[in-house]
Amino acid sequence: MTAPPIKILSVDDHPMFREGIASVIADEEDMQLLEEATNGVQAVEAYRRLQPDVTLMDIQMPDMNGIDATIAIRKEFPNARIVVLTTYEGDVLAQRAIAAGAAGYLLKSMLRKELLATIRTVHEGRRSIPAAVASGIAEHWHEGALSKRETEVLQLVAGGQSNKRIGMHLAISEETVKVHMKSILAKLNASDRTHAVTLAIERGILDLHSCGVIQ
Repeated sequence: MTAPPIKILSVDDHPMFREGIASVIADEEDMQLLEEATNGVQAVEAYRRLQPDVTLMDIQMPDMNGIDATIAIRKEFPNARIVVLTTYEGDVLAQRAIAAGAAGYLLKSMLRKELLATIRTVHEGRRSIPAAVASGIAEHWHEGALSKRETEVLQLVAGGQSNKRIGMHLAISEETVKVHMKSILAKLNASDRTHAVTLAIERGILDLHSCGVIQ
């Protein structure tokens, strides 16, 4: 007796990536793309309605990001099997996704080569995390995490704000902003503000949408 196809929900705000996923899945007899969603809010609603076997969830999206959507879905459906998709290998982003309950983590650059295997692995109840991502988590495991305030400061730096304007926005002195920046540079091993922002985005410390840098 032939097993029923793996039912899939695809969530991504970029039409190109949704089309790419759909084309990869289309030729697979053991898979069925049920529906597509463009943000986390739609993803939660679609999951409730369809209850797919595997959900492919982009992380960086407007309205509700993929990690928050994963948390919301798994709160209602603890057995939900979700694979998060991202452009970056970011160790912090991966840790957040795993903590949210994601069963898989897939880089968008690997979609053509790894998507099908990842879907099947997760559907079987196993985790799927690329070696490069696992290595990144291990590499930075010992480093101190940015505090909530340091993250707020760095988000404003990413938005092009000066220390003075950051201080006004957060109701702290300009000197305090400089102290936070010194700590941020040390924790990220960054050479300057721009380097710190670049590293924070790559590692998933900064949310691209929240700091006004959207790709």
